[in-house]
Amino acid sequence: MELTYKQRFIKFMVENGVLTFGEFTLKSGRKAPYFINTGNYKTGAQLARLGEYYAECIADNKIEGETLVGPAYKGIPLAVTTAVALFNNHGIDLNYCFDRKEVKDHGEGGLFVGKQLKDGEKVIIIEDVMTSGKALREMLPKLAAAANVEVTGMVISVDRQEKALNSDLSAVQEAYKEFGIKVYSIVTMQDIISAIEDGIIEGKQYLEKMKEYRSVYGA
Repeated sequence: MELTYKQRFIKFMVENGVLTFGEFTLKSGRKAPYFINTGNYKTGAQLARLGEYYAECIADNKIEGETLVGPAYKGIPLAVTTAVALFNNHGIDLNYCFDRKEVKDHGEGGLFVGKQLKDGEKVIIIEDVMTSGKALREMLPKLAAAANVEVTGMVISVDRQEKALNSDLSAVQEAYKEFGIKVYSIVTMQDIISAIEDGIIEGKQYLEKMKEYRSVYGA
Protein backbone atom coordinates (compact mmCIF):
# COMPACT_ATOMS: atom_id res chain seq x y z
CA MET A 1 0.00 0.00 0.00
CA GLU A 2 1.38 3.38 -0.96
CA LEU A 3 1.37 5.79 1.94
CA THR A 4 -0.16 9.25 1.70
CA TYR A 5 2.11 12.24 2.26
CA LYS A 6 0.44 12.69 5.66
CA GLN A 7 1.31 9.13 6.69
CA ARG A 8 4.84 9.54 5.35
CA PHE A 9 5.23 12.73 7.35
CA ILE A 10 4.14 11.05 10.58
CA LYS A 11 6.70 8.27 9.99
CA PHE A 12 9.29 10.94 9.21
CA MET A 13 8.61 12.70 12.52
CA VAL A 14 8.92 9.45 14.49
CA GLU A 15 12.09 8.36 12.68
CA ASN A 16 13.74 11.70 13.46
CA GLY A 17 12.73 11.83 17.12
CA VAL A 18 10.39 14.77 16.57
CA LEU A 19 7.25 12.85 17.55
CA THR A 20 7.66 10.73 20.68
CA PHE A 21 5.26 8.93 23.00
CA GLY A 22 5.29 8.54 26.78
CA GLU A 23 4.21 10.89 29.56
CA PHE A 24 5.10 14.54 29.17
CA THR A 25 4.19 17.59 31.24
CA LEU A 26 3.49 20.41 28.81
CA LYS A 27 4.08 24.11 29.39
CA SER A 28 0.33 24.37 30.01
CA GLY A 29 0.65 21.91 32.89
CA ARG A 30 -1.31 19.23 31.04
CA LYS A 31 0.12 15.71 31.05
CA ALA A 32 0.21 14.50 27.45
CA PRO A 33 0.95 11.03 26.06
CA TYR A 34 2.86 12.49 23.11
CA PHE A 35 5.34 15.28 22.49
CA ILE A 36 6.47 17.14 19.41
CA ASN A 37 9.96 18.64 19.45
CA THR A 38 10.72 20.35 16.14
CA GLY A 39 14.13 21.31 17.53
CA ASN A 40 15.25 17.82 16.52
CA TYR A 41 15.28 18.87 12.85
CA LYS A 42 18.91 19.82 12.39
CA THR A 43 20.34 18.34 9.18
CA GLY A 44 20.18 19.32 5.55
CA ALA A 45 18.46 16.05 4.64
CA GLN A 46 15.77 16.59 7.27
CA LEU A 47 15.20 20.17 6.17
CA ALA A 48 14.95 19.18 2.50
CA ARG A 49 12.31 16.55 3.25
CA LEU A 50 10.46 18.87 5.62
CA GLY A 51 10.11 21.44 2.85
CA GLU A 52 8.65 18.76 0.57
CA TYR A 53 5.88 18.02 3.08
CA TYR A 54 5.03 21.72 3.48
CA ALA A 55 4.95 22.05 -0.31
CA GLU A 56 2.66 18.99 -0.56
CA CYS A 57 0.27 20.61 1.93
CA ILE A 58 0.18 23.88 -0.02
CA ALA A 59 -0.36 22.10 -3.34
CA ASP A 60 -2.91 19.64 -1.89
CA ASN A 61 -5.01 22.44 -0.40
CA LYS A 62 -4.52 24.68 -3.46
CA ILE A 63 -3.49 27.62 -1.28
CA GLU A 64 -2.97 30.65 -3.49
CA GLY A 65 0.02 32.83 -2.81
CA GLU A 66 2.78 34.92 -4.29
CA THR A 67 5.14 35.07 -1.31
CA LEU A 68 6.00 32.76 1.57
CA VAL A 69 6.62 34.55 4.87
CA GLY A 70 8.77 32.86 7.52
CA PRO A 71 8.48 34.46 10.97
CA ALA A 72 11.91 34.80 12.63
CA TYR A 73 13.53 32.65 13.68
CA LYS A 74 12.08 29.17 13.28
CA GLY A 75 10.02 30.11 10.25
CA ILE A 76 13.01 31.33 8.22
CA PRO A 77 14.48 27.96 7.13
CA LEU A 78 10.95 26.57 6.75
CA ALA A 79 9.95 29.27 4.25
CA VAL A 80 13.19 28.82 2.30
CA THR A 81 12.99 25.02 2.04
CA THR A 82 9.28 25.16 1.17
CA ALA A 83 9.96 27.65 -1.63
CA VAL A 84 12.65 25.33 -3.03
CA ALA A 85 10.39 22.26 -2.80
CA LEU A 86 7.44 24.04 -4.43
CA PHE A 87 9.64 24.88 -7.40
CA ASN A 88 11.44 21.54 -7.67
CA ASN A 89 8.46 19.25 -7.09
CA HIS A 90 5.45 21.26 -8.26
CA GLY A 91 6.80 23.82 -10.71
CA ILE A 92 5.47 26.65 -8.51
CA ASP A 93 7.89 29.56 -8.18
CA LEU A 94 7.02 31.77 -5.20
CA ASN A 95 8.90 34.60 -3.53
CA TYR A 96 9.92 34.37 0.10
CA CYS A 97 10.79 36.80 2.87
CA PHE A 98 11.25 36.91 6.61
CA ASP A 99 11.15 39.59 9.26
CA ARG A 100 14.02 41.11 11.18
CA LYS A 101 13.77 41.36 14.94
CA GLU A 102 14.56 45.07 14.59
CA VAL A 103 14.00 47.46 11.69
CA LYS A 104 17.21 48.09 9.77
CA ASP A 105 17.81 51.83 9.29
CA HIS A 106 20.75 51.58 6.88
CA GLY A 107 21.57 49.79 3.62
CA GLU A 108 18.37 48.54 2.01
CA GLY A 109 16.55 49.18 5.29
CA GLY A 110 13.11 47.88 6.21
CA LEU A 111 11.70 45.16 8.41
CA PHE A 112 11.70 42.29 5.91
CA VAL A 113 14.56 40.47 4.21
CA GLY A 114 13.87 39.01 0.77
CA LYS A 115 10.81 39.97 -1.25
CA GLN A 116 9.68 43.50 -0.44
CA LEU A 117 5.93 43.26 0.06
CA LYS A 118 3.43 45.30 -1.96
CA ASP A 119 -0.22 46.21 -1.52
CA GLY A 120 -2.55 43.44 -2.64
CA GLU A 121 0.15 40.75 -2.51
CA LYS A 122 -1.04 37.29 -1.48
CA VAL A 123 1.15 35.82 1.24
CA ILE A 124 1.30 32.45 3.00
CA ILE A 125 2.80 32.33 6.49
CA ILE A 126 4.97 29.27 7.20
CA GLU A 127 5.45 28.13 10.83
CA ASP A 128 6.41 24.95 12.68
CA VAL A 129 3.59 24.43 15.19
CA MET A 130 0.86 26.61 16.63
CA THR A 131 0.40 26.49 20.38
CA SER A 132 -1.13 29.83 21.32
CA GLY A 133 -1.18 31.82 18.09
CA LYS A 134 1.45 34.21 19.45
CA ALA A 135 3.60 34.08 16.29
CA LEU A 136 0.61 35.00 14.12
CA ARG A 137 -0.42 37.86 16.41
CA GLU A 138 3.11 39.24 16.26
CA MET A 139 3.47 38.82 12.51
CA LEU A 140 0.22 40.44 11.34
CA PRO A 141 1.08 44.00 12.54
CA LYS A 142 4.50 43.69 10.89
CA LEU A 143 2.92 42.67 7.60
CA ALA A 144 0.38 45.50 7.85
CA ALA A 145 3.19 47.99 8.47
CA ALA A 146 5.01 46.81 5.33
CA ALA A 147 2.04 46.71 2.92
CA ASN A 148 -1.66 45.99 2.65
CA VAL A 149 -1.16 42.30 1.91
CA GLU A 150 -3.72 39.49 1.83
CA VAL A 151 -2.84 36.54 4.06
CA THR A 152 -4.32 33.59 2.19
CA GLY A 153 -3.34 31.05 4.82
CA MET A 154 -0.87 29.86 7.40
CA VAL A 155 0.77 26.43 7.14
CA ILE A 156 2.02 24.50 10.17
CA SER A 157 3.36 20.98 10.59
CA VAL A 158 0.94 19.65 13.24
CA ASP A 159 -2.47 20.78 14.46
CA ARG A 160 -2.76 19.49 18.02
CA GLN A 161 -6.55 20.05 17.84
CA GLU A 162 -6.33 21.00 21.50
CA LYS A 163 -8.43 23.48 23.46
CA ALA A 164 -6.64 26.57 24.71
CA LEU A 165 -6.37 27.07 28.49
CA ASN A 166 -9.07 29.75 28.52
CA SER A 167 -11.20 28.70 25.56
CA ASP A 168 -13.02 25.74 24.05
CA LEU A 169 -11.41 26.61 20.72
CA SER A 170 -8.00 25.45 19.54
CA ALA A 171 -5.29 27.92 18.49
CA VAL A 172 -6.12 27.10 14.87
CA GLN A 173 -9.83 27.79 15.41
CA GLU A 174 -9.03 30.98 17.34
CA ALA A 175 -6.90 32.25 14.44
CA TYR A 176 -9.82 31.89 12.07
CA LYS A 177 -12.31 33.41 14.50
CA GLU A 178 -10.09 36.37 15.42
CA PHE A 179 -8.35 37.14 12.13
CA GLY A 180 -10.28 35.22 9.46
CA ILE A 181 -7.06 33.38 8.57
CA LYS A 182 -7.31 29.68 7.76
CA VAL A 183 -4.52 27.59 9.24
CA TYR A 184 -3.59 24.45 7.30
CA SER A 185 -1.58 21.66 8.88
CA ILE A 186 0.37 18.85 7.25
CA VAL A 187 -1.17 16.52 9.84
CA THR A 188 -3.49 16.65 12.86
CA MET A 189 -3.54 14.79 16.16
CA GLN A 190 -6.33 12.65 14.73
CA ASP A 191 -4.07 11.73 11.80
CA ILE A 192 -1.44 10.57 14.31
CA ILE A 193 -4.02 8.46 16.18
CA SER A 194 -5.14 6.93 12.86
CA ALA A 195 -1.52 6.18 11.92
CA ILE A 196 -1.09 4.18 15.13
CA GLU A 197 -4.38 2.34 14.55
CA ASP A 198 -3.38 1.50 10.97
CA GLY A 199 0.08 0.27 11.99
CA ILE A 200 1.87 3.03 10.06
CA ILE A 201 3.89 3.75 13.20
CA GLU A 202 4.48 1.89 16.48
CA GLY A 203 2.66 3.00 19.61
CA LYS A 204 -0.47 0.91 20.09
CA GLN A 205 0.31 0.84 23.84
CA TYR A 206 -0.30 4.61 23.87
CA LEU A 207 -3.47 4.53 21.76
CA GLU A 208 -5.98 4.60 24.60
CA LYS A 209 -4.12 7.43 26.36
CA MET A 210 -4.02 9.36 23.08
CA LYS A 211 -7.77 8.93 22.63
CA GLU A 212 -8.45 9.82 26.26
CA TYR A 213 -6.34 12.98 26.00
CA ARG A 214 -8.21 13.92 22.82
CA SER A 215 -11.59 13.38 24.48
CA VAL A 216 -10.64 15.60 27.44
CA TYR A 217 -8.72 18.40 25.70
CA GLY A 218 -9.74 18.07 22.06
CA ALA A 219 -11.29 21.07 20.34
